[in-house]
Amino acid sequence: MNHDRIALFDMDGSLADYDVAMRRDLRSMRGPTEPALADTTNLHDLEDQPHLDARMRFIKSHPGWWRNLPRMEAGFQIVSLAHELGFNINILTKAPSSHSSAWTEKYQWCRAQPELIEADVHLTMNKGLVYGTFLYDDYPRYMDMWLKHRPRGLGIMPATPENAHYSHPNVIKWNGTNLNDIRTAMQNAFDRVPREDLVLE
Repeated sequence: MNHDRIALFDMDGSLADYDVAMRRDLRSMRGPTEPALADTTNLHDLEDQPHLDARMRFIKSHPGWWRNLPRMEAGFQIVSLAHELGFNINILTKAPSSHSSAWTEKYQWCRAQPELIEADVHLTMNKGLVYGTFLYDDYPRYMDMWLKHRPRGLGIMPATPENAHYSHPNVIKWNGTNLNDIRTAMQNAFDRVPREDLVLE
């Protein structure tokens, strides 16, 4: 492991399947006359509807909810590759300020994953301020915040409908079939010397 080569991984939506769990629990609370929640619905958009926002807040406050989020195996393929290449694994995550138990449960979730037993876990409100060689994150705004401070950093983004139109010269998308391309980009980032431009291919 090379402690100078730091791999940063987002938790929710990248390693832990927040969307699947939230959709499941919102559907269990749906009234008989309410429309069904589509798999393509952007959950962030629901926060603009007071009754759905209240339900989501209630769901997230339930003891054990964060600790029991399902794994996203595609994300853990990138974690395993980072281990193989010698990166120091770090987890970056935010948590609802109104639910302090979420902070503890997110840490417990990480420690329950065999690949993350020795990972450093950072609870942060601004991922852009955290140093790393690459960031694995599904959310374009957080990726942009990080790249603003790391213009030669590598971004790896799990491909989702929500980020389908996002592109950046430093970002490669992981679609489940291009692991060799991801490996090359990660190796190049690992080998890059200070002030040298990032090369993805």
